[in-house]
Amino acid sequence: MTGMKGPGIFLAQFVSDEKPFATFADIVAWAGDLGYKGIQVPTWDSNLVDLDLAADSKTYCDELKGICQDSGVEITELSTHLQGQLIAVNPAYDALFDAFAPEAFRGNRTARQAWATNQLFLAAKASQNLGLNAHATFSGALLWHTVYPWPQRPTGLVETGFAALAERWIPILNAFDAAGVDLCYEIHPGEDLHDGISFERFLEATGNHARCNILYDPSHFLLQQLDYSQFIDHYYEHIKMFHVKDAEFNPTGKSGVYGGYQNWKDRAGRFRSLGDGQVDFSRIFSQLAKYGYQGWAVLEWECCLKDPEDGAREGVEFITKNIIRTTEKAFDDFAGLAADDTVNRRILHL
Repeated sequence: MTGMKGPGIFLAQFVSDEKPFATFADIVAWAGDLGYKGIQVPTWDSNLVDLDLAADSKTYCDELKGICQDSGVEITELSTHLQGQLIAVNPAYDALFDAFAPEAFRGNRTARQAWATNQLFLAAKASQNLGLNAHATFSGALLWHTVYPWPQRPTGLVETGFAALAERWIPILNAFDAAGVDLCYEIHPGEDLHDGISFERFLEATGNHARCNILYDPSHFLLQQLDYSQFIDHYYEHIKMFHVKDAEFNPTGKSGVYGGYQNWKDRAGRFRSLGDGQVDFSRIFSQLAKYGYQGWAVLEWECCLKDPEDGAREGVEFITKNIIRTTEKAFDDFAGLAADDTVNRRILHL
C-alpha cells in the first residue's frame, strides 16, 4: 500500500475576510466539504493559527486538531514561507520584503531577521505540539541578484553567500531536529535554493544536516526548463513534501524564461490550475511511488486564468486519481518458483 496521503490543500491562496475563508473553523469545513483530507496551514495569518499559542499550548493544538477532525481533515504541515524569506534578505529587496514583517520591524533589517528567526523557532515547537513531522518554508536569498551575473561574480562570492545562509539556518535546523520535524525548503526561483545544485550547496554548507530537506513543486522546475522528473531520481531521499501545482511554458519570439516584466497571464511561463498546464503528473506520481514517498500530496492553487474555487474543487479529483496505491506483489508472482539453490544451479548448468 502506498504511503502517499491526500488530497491536501494549501490554504494560503484562499484566506480572505469573506466567508468561508475568514476563520480556521470555516475554511477547514470548506476544505472538508470539497473532499480534502488534509490542510497545509500558513502561520503568518493569526485568523487561522496563533503561532505563539500553538508553540506554548498543547491544549490549543488539540483544539485545532479537534476542529479539523469534525470536518474529516487533518493538518498536513504548517508553513512559514513569508517568515523564512526574511531569514536572509539582500538589501536590494528590503523595501519589497518589509511587508512580510509586522510594522514594528520594518526598516530595521536586524530586528526583522530576529523576528523571523523566532517565528521559525515557534513553528518547530508548534509542529511538535501538533504531532507533525514536516514543515514548509523558504530559504531567503543573499545571492539571487547575481543569478545571471553581469559583471561576473567575484571568486568566492557564492561560497561566502552559502556559508552565511547556512550560519543563519543551522540554529533553526537544530531546533527542528530537537522537535523531530523535517524542515522542507521549497525550491523556488527568487530563493538561493532554486534548483538541485543550489540545494546541494546549501546542504553541504549546513554539514549535511539531517533536517535539511525539500518541498518538491514541479511547476517551478518547468518554468526553469529543469527536468522535474529526473530531479526526483537525484533527490528523492530529501523530498519530504509535495506541492501539486501545474504550469506551462510557451516561449515566443518576444518573451522567454525571464518574462519581459509582464503580468502573469502574458508571460511565456505561467502557473495554471491542475490539468490545464504542461506538467506530466502521471510521471511524477509514478516516480514518487517508485521511491516510496510517504508524505502528503498537497494542492497549491495558483492560476493566472481560472477562478480559485473552481481550481480547488477540481483539485480533489485530480490528486485522488493520480495517487498510486502501490503493491507489495509482483504481477508475475503466479508463475514464480520457490527459492531453491539446487534448482537455481541446475538452471545455470552448474
